Amino acid sequence: MKGTHANLSKGFITGSEKTDWHNNALWFLRAKRDMQRDTIPDWEKLRATAAAIKDHTLSRLPEYLQRFEENAIKNGIQVHWAWDDAELREITASILRENNAKSVVKSKSMLTEECGLNPYLEKEGFDVVDTDLGERIVQLRKEHPSHIVVPAIHLKKEEVSDTFHEKMNTEKGNSDPDYLASAAREALRKDFMRADAAITGVNFGVAESGTVVVCTNEGNADMGVHSKKTVIHCMGMEKLVPGYKELAVFTRLLARSATGQPVTVFTSHYRKPRPETTEHIIIVNNKRTDIFEDPEFRQAMRCIRCGACMNTCPVYRRSGGHSYHHTVPGPIGSVLAPFYGKEKNKDLPFASTLCGSCNNVCPVKIDLAGLLYRWRQKLTDETSPDLSKKIGMDIGSKILKSRTTYSLATRAFRWVPGSVLQSGLNPWNVTAKNGHKERIFPDVPGESFREWYKKNQE
Repeated sequence: MKGTHANLSKGFITGSEKTDWHNNALWFLRAKRDMQRDTIPDWEKLRATAAAIKDHTLSRLPEYLQRFEENAIKNGIQVHWAWDDAELREITASILRENNAKSVVKSKSMLTEECGLNPYLEKEGFDVVDTDLGERIVQLRKEHPSHIVVPAIHLKKEEVSDTFHEKMNTEKGNSDPDYLASAAREALRKDFMRADAAITGVNFGVAESGTVVVCTNEGNADMGVHSKKTVIHCMGMEKLVPGYKELAVFTRLLARSATGQPVTVFTSHYRKPRPETTEHIIIVNNKRTDIFEDPEFRQAMRCIRCGACMNTCPVYRRSGGHSYHHTVPGPIGSVLAPFYGKEKNKDLPFASTLCGSCNNVCPVKIDLAGLLYRWRQKLTDETSPDLSKKIGMDIGSKILKSRTTYSLATRAFRWVPGSVLQSGLNPWNVTAKNGHKERIFPDVPGESFREWYKKNQE
């Protein structure tokens, strides 16, 4: 299977220097998160409170969704409901057409990435510019984000410099971050000025007021919302919190967990449209009710998309976000992906060591390792088997069930030199398939422990 996580990670792992750099960059974010955690004496209580708020909200989700809609409409916002990705795309395009908008500035939204909004709008003749710097970089490169918070984390500054030189005519070879950021700012300012409409994602929806809250570090969402007369907010139905008191818990957790900041630079509350402005909220399902209705996996809807599980995951840090072939990568993405296709995403729950580090950092205490383990069991039963893996497991099971067979097999195995195993000729092809090329397979010992013990038992 060409599209499996193991195969997709090969190219990234091959460049060991870049792999080490990627690993260190993400661990830097994890370390900053830990420093912020240590400044909050009641951090664990805060996490437990956030989890309880999310569970409470999910237990009464239809009620809170209705309350949110009613209050948003009272505020003058137009509310739309999208059952799936196709409806989100169609509703968005319809709003833009009704308002004669031909160009759009868009702030970061993993929901719209999930629903394929950009390519659809471009196909329909709209000009769409992502205004988050990381998103703009990957858009210019025609790539998908590799991380939900730092979407261009897989790229080094020299690669960004080459992209900007090709697409924006910046100085060739100038990879100074200040220079590149200034060039992007200058170009994006022109895009903001000429655009007809703005689209944003939503971090939180406040049911008691009908408010949407958008958290950014660059102010790009505010630039779009405050300068355009047509504004669209795209919100997953799980983003609700009951009120402002509950919201305060999550704003204390989000930036600290994501990037190790006390709070995002801009935490913007959009409640009412400005005069002569139309403002829309599209509430999106797109498989979320499938997760909601599954008692084993409902807790995954607590996720606030902070990316902390990715920053700490040893597999994600070493294999890169693009190896996950799903919009949301890393541990949480591997939990969500099977709901969007069990067969095509059956490999992702296995892209984990089950070390539990993701559980330790999740601000809403999702049992990610436990859910990944449960998916492994379910997908093994409910999807077509990997033939080589099945044969290997069947053989291993027969060998381990019989003491005599095990003893004979280990004796035979001793005749295979470690160099042969290292070459990838072994039945499971461990070194070649899974990228463990840094590991040296040792020569097999000349005798087993049982034989050694029998000889030396006196």
